[in-house]
Amino acid sequence: MQAVLDACRAALARPGSVIALTGAGVSAESGIPTFRGKEGYWTVGAREYHPQELATLAAFEAMPWEVWAWYLYRRTVCRRAAPNPGHHALAQLATALPDRFALVTQNVDGLHRRAGSPAAQTFPIHGELSLMRCAADCALDRWPIPDAVPDIARGEAVAAEVRALLVCPRCGEMARPHVLWFDESYDEPRFFLDTVRRLAGRATLVVVAGTSAQTNLPWQVVRLAAAVGATIVDVNVEDNPFGDIAARSGGVIRGPAAAALTAIADALISR
Repeated sequence: MQAVLDACRAALARPGSVIALTGAGVSAESGIPTFRGKEGYWTVGAREYHPQELATLAAFEAMPWEVWAWYLYRRTVCRRAAPNPGHHALAQLATALPDRFALVTQNVDGLHRRAGSPAAQTFPIHGELSLMRCAADCALDRWPIPDAVPDIARGEAVAAEVRALLVCPRCGEMARPHVLWFDESYDEPRFFLDTVRRLAGRATLVVVAGTSAQTNLPWQVVRLAAAVGATIVDVNVEDNPFGDIAARSGGVIRGPAAAALTAIADALISR
């Protein structure tokens, strides 16, 4: 690990942005199941759905309240979880590097913000489970899911009184979870596409943690940063394509994210 920490310090000595790119592996240590794991499966009637089947606009349009039930259950799991030392380490790094650090997260659980990561430096590129927006797209606004919406158990249906709360405050149409679905595209107003690409294009260091390299924008971040000579570090319990790039750059750490991110943050803060 020492060689990786030295590479991170050397990168910080150069001008440019410092990016942490986080995925589900970071929150797994808080007890949140990874999205594509067996815990993400959901039964509707006699059929079991894979997460990639439910997390689509097409599924929402076909069975909106079943999809809402799945997301409200996931919201329940996330609300009952607590940030772990990895989340706190990145929040401390954001405070130490207010003009240079950016947290780009694929996670929709909100744990980074609950750990203290500033909103101005945190870019949830796949949305947030705590927010909803108009399903009819009457506006770009996002609103917190009302506090009166209760936690729900796995397999529990959305009650009529809860459905009445899940509406757009502006036009009164049905609301939808503020998440990026598999049959949708990244954009700037909702998912920070242009902002994140600009940050990557002037990066000096990208620390990738807990992501399996399955989605497009994280790949763009790593490739854009590598193209301008940024140091790339990969933290993961498993080998993955980002690790191949990092092995030729700042190095890889094969182990839990919390301990590795804490060590990296400490090294950069105390440089």
